[in-house]
Amino acid sequence: MLALGVESVEDDLSRVFFVILIVLFWAAIPGINAQSTAPNGGAPTAPLRVVVAGLTHGHADGFFTHVKDRHDIEIVAIVEPDRKIFDRYAAKFALAAHLWHADLDEALTATHPQAVLVYTNTFDHRRAVEISAKHAIPVMMEKPLAVSIEDGRAIERAAREAKIPVLVNYETTWYRSNHAAYDLVHQNALGEIRKVVVHDGHQGPAKIHVQPEFFAWLTDPKLNGAGALFDFGCYGADLMTWLMDGHRPDTVTAVTQHFQPSAYPRVDDEATVVVTYPKAQAIFQASWNWPFDRKDMEIYGETGYVITVKRDNLRLRLPKKDDEELIAAKPVPAPVDDSISYLRAVVLDGLKPQGPSSLETNLVVTEILDAARESAMSGKTIHLKSE
Repeated sequence: MLALGVESVEDDLSRVFFVILIVLFWAAIPGINAQSTAPNGGAPTAPLRVVVAGLTHGHADGFFTHVKDRHDIEIVAIVEPDRKIFDRYAAKFALAAHLWHADLDEALTATHPQAVLVYTNTFDHRRAVEISAKHAIPVMMEKPLAVSIEDGRAIERAAREAKIPVLVNYETTWYRSNHAAYDLVHQNALGEIRKVVVHDGHQGPAKIHVQPEFFAWLTDPKLNGAGALFDFGCYGADLMTWLMDGHRPDTVTAVTQHFQPSAYPRVDDEATVVVTYPKAQAIFQASWNWPFDRKDMEIYGETGYVITVKRDNLRLRLPKKDDEELIAAKPVPAPVDDSISYLRAVVLDGLKPQGPSSLETNLVVTEILDAARESAMSGKTIHLKSE
């Protein structure tokens, strides 16, 4: 009897082990698990199928790190003409070799994705959107939108004709602190805006040792549009246009300098941009010379001020208060708390893009950057034409 009991237990264990092996086997096959759990623990949801276009933008590394444990997005192809760059990413993030494609048009034809994520140099954004528009596929790109207003308008035209959304991803779009500051402004807690100062940048791409392919185009005036002016000036222009509800400034004045000419002989590494409105002024300080990386903003109204502190905190002084307070910003509700969640909401749920990521906002950003570059070169204030 004892022997029979042992055999029965062994048989039961064998069956359990066999079932576990089957479950693990099916779970490991790509495409089998058509339903997956949403990142917030909500109802199961099908992953958004995307093509990654380009790997030369250093933010691609952050993207793969961000999505490696997510189940609401599926990468169906990666387009990168330089196979060595793809192989490096594949080794780091365990990407399957079959994902590699050399040509975007071919990849879209072969995989039929629901969205394209662009990680090319900025000059190639126009081409990426125009190809995606041929296939009627929505696009999200890394900031900024374009190297010129001419390219920005070409992107707008392609998007309009194909009836596709085009989004621009900024890290700062998802900061709790920026959303809290925006809410304070639009609740009139600070009074009408009078001055905004935005600081963005780091020690410079050479000193922080960005990837060689990233460094190559960041320091190319054709591919990047400028140096620190476009790389980090875009953040301030984006935030200010958002705060001003999409209104264009009246004037743009910019000064650029070369503090590290041996590292960046062809582009600026220091830029200050002043934009004016009828009753407000904004200053964007974009630099590859900060002692530390920073992305923060000061907003001064008629009766109070708010200063963002990194991602999650604020320094706030309201009317009739003798001292400022350091407060924690409230969590941002989904889907405006995360770039992938936002993209899913736009593509799958029909959410209309608004605010910092929208094409409309970023056309104004591009106009500001284009004018700033012209101002820095000419030494003159640029007056934007009324529309």
